Amino acid sequence: MTLAFPNAIDFHCHLDLYRDHLGVIRECGESRVATLAVTTTPKAFARNVDSALGSKYVMVGLGLHPQLVAERSGELPLFERLLEQSRYVGEVGLDASPRFYASFPEQRRVFDRILRACSEQGGKILSIHSVRSVTWVLKALEENLLNPSCVPVLHWFTGTKSQVYRALEQGCYFSVNVEMMKNVKAHPLIRLIPPDRLLTESDGPFVELGERPIRPSDMPETLRILGEIRKTDPAILSKQVLETFRALHSSGNSARGGMQRTLFRRT
Repeated sequence: MTLAFPNAIDFHCHLDLYRDHLGVIRECGESRVATLAVTTTPKAFARNVDSALGSKYVMVGLGLHPQLVAERSGELPLFERLLEQSRYVGEVGLDASPRFYASFPEQRRVFDRILRACSEQGGKILSIHSVRSVTWVLKALEENLLNPSCVPVLHWFTGTKSQVYRALEQGCYFSVNVEMMKNVKAHPLIRLIPPDRLLTESDGPFVELGERPIRPSDMPETLRILGEIRKTDPAILSKQVLETFRALHSSGNSARGGMQRTLFRRT
């Protein structure tokens, strides 16, 4: 895959859930924001790929959201069939919050199988949900994502300091958004993440900026807030995030190593 050289990174966005999703895709090009369009079910994958055709800035992830496992686990064989078509996997993971805890055993089974399939094929970059389940997510990664060419990115991480260190040891990256940064308790965790493991995300349209759903084009504001928390100039932070994104796609430069090279083309 060849991407145009971006100005910013949105590494977790539900593009297909915006009312004007085709307009948001065009905005990604106009604002030059490399955006990972995560999907929530395997059946949504093809539609998202079709919508993003011709975009230099939109990548599509193959997903099976843990909150939908109770009703969509039957799509797991379809997920496995489609996996060869996508380098990106997301949104996947675990959710142990009260509303979804009844399906947690099935979530774990599905997540383990997804990780093993990714490990078998190799070269996958995963955006991972871990609400109230960081311990189980890290255990699943340790036991099932054994191929070093696969890179896990923890989306909207809400764990502890010790879990940050454990995740870093396992080669994890982290993507942060403005809603996550509203929680002052998360600031020490955000400051713990090394620059070469840090990415930005919107998680739009679920996250709001002001009184509207955030969009990929709002990444400069995300960087501004992130810069305040990390006491880093947003311009410097932007360069660091772009370099981290490039490293994910550069052979031998990722934390887990071995990623196939993706060329970036300046426009």
